[in-house]
Amino acid sequence: MGDYNWNALFPEMVQWRRHLHMHPELSYEEHGTMSFVAEKLRSFGIEVREQVGDTGLIGVIRGTKPGKTVALRADMDALPIQDEKQCEYASQVPGVMHACGHDGHMAGLLAVARYFSERQDQLQGEIRFIFQPAEEVCPGGALKMIEAGALEGVDVIYGVHLWTPFPSGQLASAPGPLMASTDEFFIDIKGKGGHGGMPHMAVDSLLIGAQLVVQLQSIVSRNVNPLQPAVLTVGTFNSGSAQNIIAETSRITGTVRTFDDETRMLIKRRIYEVSQQLCALNDAEASIEYMMGYPTLVNHAGETERFFRVGRSVFGESHVVQTPPMMPAEDFAYYVQRIPGCFIFVGAGNESTGATYPHHHARFDIDESSMLNAARMLAALAEDYLAEAATETEGVINEHHVS
Repeated sequence: MGDYNWNALFPEMVQWRRHLHMHPELSYEEHGTMSFVAEKLRSFGIEVREQVGDTGLIGVIRGTKPGKTVALRADMDALPIQDEKQCEYASQVPGVMHACGHDGHMAGLLAVARYFSERQDQLQGEIRFIFQPAEEVCPGGALKMIEAGALEGVDVIYGVHLWTPFPSGQLASAPGPLMASTDEFFIDIKGKGGHGGMPHMAVDSLLIGAQLVVQLQSIVSRNVNPLQPAVLTVGTFNSGSAQNIIAETSRITGTVRTFDDETRMLIKRRIYEVSQQLCALNDAEASIEYMMGYPTLVNHAGETERFFRVGRSVFGESHVVQTPPMMPAEDFAYYVQRIPGCFIFVGAGNESTGATYPHHHARFDIDESSMLNAARMLAALAEDYLAEAATETEGVINEHHVS
């Protein structure tokens, strides 16, 4: 990889990313995105399978010699957010934008595909490029890709996330639990509506809901071991229609983030108990829907060690760091549940270019040089894995011949 001029490819990466940024598509609507990526892959001479897992696709490069199979993954979907950036490549789709860097993920992986397409004669094994839809909505596109055979025959998988909280030039990961599981809850309270001047004739679902919002916070603070990370956030509370009407119904929704199944199940059970018992105490009814979302993303120890070793060799010791676990979730978790792999954060923040806004913000943007770092990292990991596997295979063959 050392003799490859990645900088010469960078202008094309920027063009790809900006095209995708201007034409974002929501989860499971990535038809134009899929066609754009497929066209680029085919122009590199890469075998392409479209409509995998609905609107996903897979590109495959097979080397001239047999060997292991490495999968590299990028997500494709945008978010229902109005782009408020003032730039020439702002989203042209009202109410939809790439506010999480998925456009950069695709551009980076296209660059890796271009790189390996020019080195197919040196490749011992297979590279599989997974362009996945619907990372932003549960149950997530990863499961559909897996069900469609994306991981069949794959030995290892790597993925990256461009990350503005880290400065461009920095790369980070950690062994073990890296990103939290994510669950969602929806609580409907049914009381008895009435006149605001005669509360004794009604059952005030708004008052009960207000009490429940407070009580839900005690689940983490008073039930969960303080040494176990956990978050319970109430995101919405909707109730009432006028200032002099006691609301008959209220609705509370929120999210739960944890890193271990025991804590995850404890919080789920307590949400049901607290909601139902508080409502019963106040002569109301509680209806609860609890949706189990993405599992905890757990990096494989050996592949994370490979990231640190290879990353520091490519970028330098000070640019590759270990990060604490994070509460955001990622459906890449499903891939590493099944096969070894590593998920990596690639710094994309830059104050001088205005790339300082958090993910899912209406003015989100990235330092585009981060795409180059992501591409180089993925290519280096794939090469190192395949080279190590080839060496082990040759060692076994030689040992067999000697014996």
